[in-house]
Amino acid sequence: MALTIAGSDSSAGAGVQADLKTFAAHGVYGVCAITALVAESPGSVARIEAVNSTLLETQIKSVNSAFSLFSVKTGMLATADLVAVVACFVREHPELPLIVDPVLRAGAGNLLLSNEGLERLKTELLPLARIVTPNLPEAEILLGEPILTPEAFLTSPQRLHQRYGCDFLVKGGHFIEGDPSIITDHAWIAGESRTFSRLRLAVPDLHGTGCTLSAAIAAQIALGHDTTTAISAATRYLAACMEQHFSWSSGGVSIEALNHFPDGVEFSRS
Repeated sequence: MALTIAGSDSSAGAGVQADLKTFAAHGVYGVCAITALVAESPGSVARIEAVNSTLLETQIKSVNSAFSLFSVKTGMLATADLVAVVACFVREHPELPLIVDPVLRAGAGNLLLSNEGLERLKTELLPLARIVTPNLPEAEILLGEPILTPEAFLTSPQRLHQRYGCDFLVKGGHFIEGDPSIITDHAWIAGESRTFSRLRLAVPDLHGTGCTLSAAIAAQIALGHDTTTAISAATRYLAACMEQHFSWSSGGVSIEALNHFPDGVEFSRS
């Protein structure tokens, strides 16, 4: 069983909806605690309403009291008070591996974590994580400096580890180095630098890839796999979700979405 603490995405491509579908695809029973309601369609966020801290705390305590959890992942946390609630829960349950997807902005550009929340994320939550999975812009914010060269990209996970004390996977979808047909993610795991590479797929810019990857890592860790194995399996799963994505037309507008239950994915469910 795995817990996702994240926002609710009405388009179901990201957030809690994507996380629960990902858990299910891995054979993991998923439970959730919702931090915010987000009214959105692909490429557009209409409104965001964060829950209050008492409601989030009650959600987390309710599912934790009724289910045997084996991992926790976070997505959109919205406010400083909500970050504090999550950090308090994780400190009280150090046996639960924490996977943090540091969601800072929506693809449409909307701010998904307040500035005060970002500072609390840095000081209170990241040091508790098993692994943090920023994309390149998020890694730059957490480092406080741009990542412009291959060397800076390669060393960014270790430098983030040195700053926050946890392991990092810095995703390379926004960075082209060498062969443009290859995407390379760089990680710092258990004191070692690791690289994960895959083909760059000729697919649209799909909503929810970061949520899906981090949820897949959380599912794999809940199944008992180590972090490196979990990332490798999660990367394969995400590639299949992207390659077999849905595509349809609505009102003359083309819409694409991840397929969270792709055919032919090979990873261990036990």
